[in-house]
Amino acid sequence: MKRTIKFLSFLSLVVFTLIACSKNDDPTDNDLFVGTYEGSVSYIKGNDSKSNDNGKVTIAKVGDKYNFIFSDDIPSITGVEIKDGKAYKIDLIGGDSQSIITISKSDLTILFIKEGATWKANCKR
Repeated sequence: MKRTIKFLSFLSLVVFTLIACSKNDDPTDNDLFVGTYEGSVSYIKGNDSKSNDNGKVTIAKVGDKYNFIFSDDIPSITGVEIKDGKAYKIDLIGGDSQSIITISKSDLTILFIKEGATWKANCKR
């Protein structure tokens, strides 16, 4: 009986994950979203510079807070609050006035500047 419950729990988790991570999901329409975008990523802070034309950015969204997890040892951007959840119209709290992030179900563009560091991404899903 325990084995059956474990199996059904695991199967439910797998199904939920596949549904939650659908490429047709628009992250701005969901309170919970996890998705990976691939393309060019870069990070500059002082003499520290990292970039990759084949990098990845994983978005984890809970409510109005977004976390952007970069590949290639680029530091993550965490706790970004988006006031207007419409794709291509994003008002950030946490970056400086030159920062912009655009998200849709197929594209992610980031120019995020904070405390002397600059993150950039131009990715597709």
